[in-house]
Order: sequence, then C-alpha cells, then structure tokens
Amino acid sequence: MGTQLYLGVIVVALFATTVANAEIKVNCEKDSISITWTIPPKLVPYAARHFLGNCMANQFNVMPSGEGKAEFNYNLVDCNFKRLMKGKKLFYKNELTFRPRPRTSPALKVYPIECVYPRPKGWVPPFMNLGSSVVEGRGGLEFHMLLLNERITAVAETNVIPLGSFMPIWATVAQKSHQPLLLLMEECAAATTPELQADSNVYPIISNKGCLLDSVKGNSRFLPRYHSSAITLYLQSFKFGLGEEVYIHCKLLAWDPEVLSESKKACHYVKENDRWELLDDPMQSSICDCCSRTCNTRSKRGDEWESKGFRHTSVLGPLIIVDPSQQNAHNASDVSIADQD
Repeated sequence: MGTQLYLGVIVVALFATTVANAEIKVNCEKDSISITWTIPPKLVPYAARHFLGNCMANQFNVMPSGEGKAEFNYNLVDCNFKRLMKGKKLFYKNELTFRPRPRTSPALKVYPIECVYPRPKGWVPPFMNLGSSVVEGRGGLEFHMLLLNERITAVAETNVIPLGSFMPIWATVAQKSHQPLLLLMEECAAATTPELQADSNVYPIISNKGCLLDSVKGNSRFLPRYHSSAITLYLQSFKFGLGEEVYIHCKLLAWDPEVLSESKKACHYVKENDRWELLDDPMQSSICDCCSRTCNTRSKRGDEWESKGFRHTSVLGPLIIVDPSQQNAHNASDVSIADQD
C-alpha cells in the first residue's frame, strides 16, 4: 500500500441539495490514486454519473445497507489530473463530481481531491525541454525567454492576460560545454513596441542590476529556481499599455554562480519581512540593500571573471493586458509567446 498523503476532502456545495456527509477515502500512492466513494442509497441508480475528473469508477458495488461503493483506481497521468509545483512539493489536483444532468450542466456535487508529494530530485516541468524558439547568444550559448501558463507547467496558450493576474516569465540559458552558469535578469522593462528607442515610453520592472522594482509596488517576485541556469519572474500584470500590445525587454546575464555582488544578483522585496531578499542565498541578502539606493556597477570579487560573463537581450511579446470585464473583446494573437529575436 502507498503512503497516505491526502490531507482531507473539501466539500463545495453548489446547490442546496448537496449531500455533505458522503464518505470518501483517498489513498495517494507513488504514481497512482485509489478512491472509495460511499454513495447514499437514493443515488445508487445514478452510479454511472459519478466521476473522477473525466473518468468513471472502475468498479461499483451495492452494499447490504443499500449504499453503493464506487472505486476509482487510476494513474495520476489519467483523468485530467492537474500537476502543480510549489517550492519543494508537487501537487496533483482533481475533483470527484456527481453529474446527473448532461456534462454541459453544472455538477450537483463537487469534492476537491489533492495528493501532495516531495518534488523528485532533478524533476523539471516538460516545458523546459525546449524544441523550438532557440535564440543563439554569445559563445555558443542558447538563451530562451517564454511566457508560462498560470500553473507554471507549460508554455502559455494565450497572450491575453487579465489585469492583476500573474504572467510567469521563464528565462534560461543552455550551457552546452560551458561550466555551470547562473542566469540573472539585470534589467527588464515593458514597452508598447518590439524595439526600444531613446524616446520610448517604458514601464520599469527590474533595474539597478537585478532589483525587482515591481515587487515593491506590486506582488511580483522571483520563484525558487529549478537549477542555476534558469530563472522565473512571477510578474503581476499592470495597467501600462492596457489593451495594447506590450513587449517585455530584458537584459540577461549568464554569470559565475560563485560570485554574487551588488552588480550580480536577483533581488525581490518581501513585504512580510519588510526587506529586500537575495533569491539564491537569503543569508547574503545584505547584497540587496543597495536596491533602495544605487548599486555598484562593478564587482570587486568578480573583476577577474568579467570577461567570462555572457549578456543577451531578449524581447517577449506581444502580450495584451486587458481589464477582465473587457477580456471577451480581445482575441489572442496567433503568435508564439517566446523571444522575438
């Protein structure tokens, strides 16, 4: 038997007739799930209308009491399970539903299901195995910048983004034969044009050699890294260029992971602690103190390594940020939401 990792079943009452005392037992195993759902006698004739995601029960038995037992035994890659990574944990989420009416009608009963696992060592989402949108940088390095979906599990399918929601921007550098490198975002800004001019109107996102300005006035932040050569900017959408095409311009730096300084860093503001924090080593967050003023442009420790750093400019877009009340008036452009280089 697998380890019982399930933390509980939450009942969401969509109708006044929702039964809130049905017995549900969930067992999350290594790559699969087993669920026993005890059905009240009056619902036994509707056994085929009980689902896990888009899957019917593997087995259904009527007990002497008149109750029914629906058993679901499936792999976590089946039944439309949603996989979400948060920090060091993997979440698999789905719903048990009772649908006495056609599938286009709302479910009568909904029971959220969740399995939680430690993130396997070395696991990365499928979108990291890039097969397109390759951008050649200096020294044979390949830089990529992509917009991810809200669950941070794949490349986004639309470039229309509701105002206030988050748009995860993932950047990486393919290192090939190089020593392991640390990818940093030195500067990022939004503009309404794919090319920046001296008089371009811009919205600053990251400046001061790696300080995420938008984490001070908004809720943007850097997400924990999968590995040193990739970085994810969890950017909250803004009013700049609302309803227009917006492009994110970023200066990327592939750098020595052993040499962090005021000029080589990734810092975001943590409101709960009322301080700037270094993404890669919070114990060295004093490096980020300069984000409230002007950071040094040169690294004393890294001067000898300066010639080995590799910089690249990427442009992501077009993105269209819309007021949610007007979102239906916009259609996603037929574009790949990746670097425009």
